[in-house]
Amino acid sequence: MELRDYIRILQKSWMLIVALTLVAVAAASVFSMLQTPTFSATSKVFVSTQSSGSTSDLAQGASFTVARVKTYSGLATTPLVLLPVIDTLKLGVTAAELAENITVSAPLDTSIIDVAVTDADPRLAADIANAVSQSLADTVQDIEQPNDVTGAPAVKLTRVQVASVPSVPVSPNVPLNIALGALVGLALGVGLAVLRETLDTRIRSQREVEQVTDLPIIGGIVFDPKAAERPLIVHADPRSPRAESFRTLRTNLQYLDVERVDRSFVVTSSIGSEGKSTTCANLAISLADAGARVLLVDADLRKPRVAEYMNIEGGVGLTDVLVGRAHLDDVIQPWGRGQLFVLPAGHIPPNPSEMLGSAGMASLIQQFNSTFDIVIFDCPPLLPVTDAAILAKSVGGAIVIVAAGRTQKNQLTGAIAALDKVGAPISGVVMTMLPTKGPDAHGYGHYGQYGYGQTYGDTGPAPEVAAPNYSRRSRANV
Repeated sequence: MELRDYIRILQKSWMLIVALTLVAVAAASVFSMLQTPTFSATSKVFVSTQSSGSTSDLAQGASFTVARVKTYSGLATTPLVLLPVIDTLKLGVTAAELAENITVSAPLDTSIIDVAVTDADPRLAADIANAVSQSLADTVQDIEQPNDVTGAPAVKLTRVQVASVPSVPVSPNVPLNIALGALVGLALGVGLAVLRETLDTRIRSQREVEQVTDLPIIGGIVFDPKAAERPLIVHADPRSPRAESFRTLRTNLQYLDVERVDRSFVVTSSIGSEGKSTTCANLAISLADAGARVLLVDADLRKPRVAEYMNIEGGVGLTDVLVGRAHLDDVIQPWGRGQLFVLPAGHIPPNPSEMLGSAGMASLIQQFNSTFDIVIFDCPPLLPVTDAAILAKSVGGAIVIVAAGRTQKNQLTGAIAALDKVGAPISGVVMTMLPTKGPDAHGYGHYGQYGYGQTYGDTGPAPEVAAPNYSRRSRANV
């Protein structure tokens, strides 16, 4: 991943990151409140040795004292020192239990021993610290006392700081706990966001399509939550971003397969519900509005939708022509004010693939190409069935629909492989359901990101694009 990928992940998952951070902060706060406050009191003991006062004796005494400090630090938590403390203060605990609350340390190269005691009772913590330091001094004096009881001990411990009663608890450290909770929550949120993005194989942007295939992306249709209510958006709401998306796609279509004389395209997708049928219908309407003579063919002989979207009679159509039950002139229906004609699917046959790959279908394709400027075939998805691949080979060009946030990378790869397997040429990819908000948004006025089309403002009517200059524009009647 590149830096911009991580930035996009943070932009997409900021709510998750913030939520986990707040949860971690709340957990740290609750944990801190549930903890019993503990106080710490410290007393200091100075270790000194007897010497004659000469320079060499002083040096040897200093080295001896430093070595003894380490020994006495370990001695402070032994039962020999702690049992007298327990008896004096009547603590009612064992020496091992008391030792767990005592920390003895000696600063480097010094003769000072620090005795720190933590306890929920601040006064008791101070009393124990003072008692331990005094017991340590007494114990050392007994140990270091020479055999001649009249002689002075070689080492002497003197308490130089009496532990005072603490007023502020040392635990829990609420600010530190909250800061650590926020850090852990932030790290967890970022980690989950990156993991989710890594495991998510759905295609959400143009860049992810480019990672799968080198096919040109010829357009992007923005998401419309009301698409089910108004599938034909070009006339229903011509000023909407989605309608503008179809006009941009119409403009880009003239640059596809410029070496081909026949301007026919199979529109298909990897799986169902990716918006291919609504894309076919709106694209055909946009082409007709630009002055082209367009035929929209519902070649989805399994779940036809064109007749429903175009609000025409779909009982008789393509399949009836192929089996000889109807004549082509009788089933092609004009639509709207322009030169748009629609051929519904007709009766659903038991063998759709065979009918689309038949010689009769090939003859119809030739007839369509000689009569219309451009022909759009709405076909079934590629992964469930082979209909679209078979027809695309005869038509000469396929447009693959990819729904942002729905189509997975392996599904797009499989769809392209299905077309390549039969030798069907692929003209390009159209992305649908593009988000209008967030880091992957393609809002109104930004369609130029695809490298095609124009950028339009929000005022004034959207400019109409002149009809493409096709190599052959027959005007024969249907």
